[in-house]
Amino acid sequence: MSVRSALLHRRAAVGLCTLWHGVPRSLIHIRSASAAEPGQKRSDEEQLWEAAGYRPFTRARIGSFFQDSPVLKNPFLEDALLRGYLRRHLPHEAVFSDLCSFGERMAKDVDGWGRECEVTPPRLVHFDPWGRRVDHIVTSPAWKRMKDLSAQEGLVAIGYERSFGEWSRVYQMSKLYIFSPSSGLYTCPLAMTDGAAKVLQSTGVLWPVEEAYSRLTSRKPERFWTSGQWMTERQGGSDVASGTETVAVPQTDGSYKLHGFKWFTSATDADMTLTLARVQDRTGATTPGSKGLSLFYAEVSRDEEGRLRGVEVQRLKDKLGTRQMPTAELLLDGLPAQRLSEEGRGVASIANMLTITRIHNSISAAAAMRRVLQLARDYASRRTAFGKLLKDHPLHMGTLARMEVETRGAFLLVMDLCRLLGREESGTATQLDAHLLRLLTPVVKLYTGKQAVAVVSEGLESFGGQGYIEDTGLPGILRDAQVLSIWEGTTNVLSLDVLRCVARSSGMVLHAFFTHAKSLLADASSVSSLAPAVEAVGGALSELEEFVQVAATRGPSYLEQAARDLAYSLARIYTGALLIDHACWKRASPSDTYAALRWCEQELCPVATKQGRGYYDSSTPPLDAALVYDRPIQG
Repeated sequence: MSVRSALLHRRAAVGLCTLWHGVPRSLIHIRSASAAEPGQKRSDEEQLWEAAGYRPFTRARIGSFFQDSPVLKNPFLEDALLRGYLRRHLPHEAVFSDLCSFGERMAKDVDGWGRECEVTPPRLVHFDPWGRRVDHIVTSPAWKRMKDLSAQEGLVAIGYERSFGEWSRVYQMSKLYIFSPSSGLYTCPLAMTDGAAKVLQSTGVLWPVEEAYSRLTSRKPERFWTSGQWMTERQGGSDVASGTETVAVPQTDGSYKLHGFKWFTSATDADMTLTLARVQDRTGATTPGSKGLSLFYAEVSRDEEGRLRGVEVQRLKDKLGTRQMPTAELLLDGLPAQRLSEEGRGVASIANMLTITRIHNSISAAAAMRRVLQLARDYASRRTAFGKLLKDHPLHMGTLARMEVETRGAFLLVMDLCRLLGREESGTATQLDAHLLRLLTPVVKLYTGKQAVAVVSEGLESFGGQGYIEDTGLPGILRDAQVLSIWEGTTNVLSLDVLRCVARSSGMVLHAFFTHAKSLLADASSVSSLAPAVEAVGGALSELEEFVQVAATRGPSYLEQAARDLAYSLARIYTGALLIDHACWKRASPSDTYAALRWCEQELCPVATKQGRGYYDSSTPPLDAALVYDRPIQG
């Protein structure tokens, strides 16, 4: 090579380097050049890289293989069970068209907004630059877009417009099911907004809440309000009766001012809130226990100087998950409020709200399971291991199939609860429906919350090490799922709630359960392919009836020990009946039948099995306590 040619070649290489450094790092892709084997001539391309001073796997040159990431496709079109369920129960083209376009919006835009909410969590600004206390909770632009989207799409409004009669709640919750995993946790303020609207509606939507109700159920972003829920105080979570210290001081105009400390307030950036407090009499005394609690409505507003009226934000909570949503500790120092309930009827007044928020919780649980499964299914068609795609490994497909069965069961369980709520609200519910709604609300919430954590955790394994890497967005699904078994009542608290509703109804809720479950099985008795599943659920129902008969002769502590297993048994048996019922539909698929059969292979009535082994005998509690607090032997 001549001196002139060598110089030209060097200048070209330098120019290439200069150009290369000007390319954004995310757009650079360097091919790997393997060393030539003995006797082989290096390619012209390899010689070019070497002449330019580049060799594979040196400095920033990391090779050519990059694993394709899982792709979120339209979650409505990808969900065969959701589409089949709606085709069976709500076959309206307008519903399908809306959910299809909404699903497309999730995949193209909204899922990215949700990720933005995750990486840009809310922050609290206590003071302005001049030292004035302002307590501004700063949220991401994406969080604000979620609020506008929620109004435009009618994510609360659909449940109150009731355009589809008793199926309106199923339509609304189907939309939230699609939205939840992409929402950046905005479904949490929507749950409380829906619950607040339900409470305000039950008061008759009169002054002073008429305007608030209109805003909570509006489709106009400029009018739409969200509601907070300020119930938890330092002494109590679910035990609001003994744990509520906030007092309400009557004012001369009939309003109140609230003074207290709220330990855990969700969606603290909301426009209004519902909260519990104890009314003070003229001497400053209050009534203890649940009989002293009343329900109050308060708007979150600022005075002329920009300070919150009657509220100081102490700090934002540092949580395991749900970091997208502001959760705060609040000092109430003269918060203006209006009493909604009769004095001492606060706990009873929030019963409707708890039904709504627990259903929302269950929807989020089923949605999280579905989302991680959709991503795992897509990834299995992209990831190669041990010489073939993951989808071609029977063991991997068996794992995903078990997740699918759990997810299908959770979906049908939640949707049946939505069906019952819709019937109650439309005035078409029978007494049996009312009993089922009361019994199943805590059962479905507690069971799907536990399912979600297990299924999502299993789902992360489907991505190997990448399932543990934060910037994939996958670990956040698991962190957010953990709240589902805690918020609105832990598993044990809700298990005790199941016992309360059995006792308060004199057992009528269980009678409704047995009656409806048996009717579902009767409709499937002629379908031979489902015979093993029908037999399994029928046998579990008989075992459960025997347990109830025995438990009725024992003391309260017996049932309390069995409460959790009883709730699990109710959930598994009822889910099995629903899967069988769906598989009997004339347009059901072979997968619907297979899912029903697989579900019914598990132990459906664990409470009967443990009863037979003496788990609930009086000798068990002291043994449990001794095991938990076991001390090393001295000497």
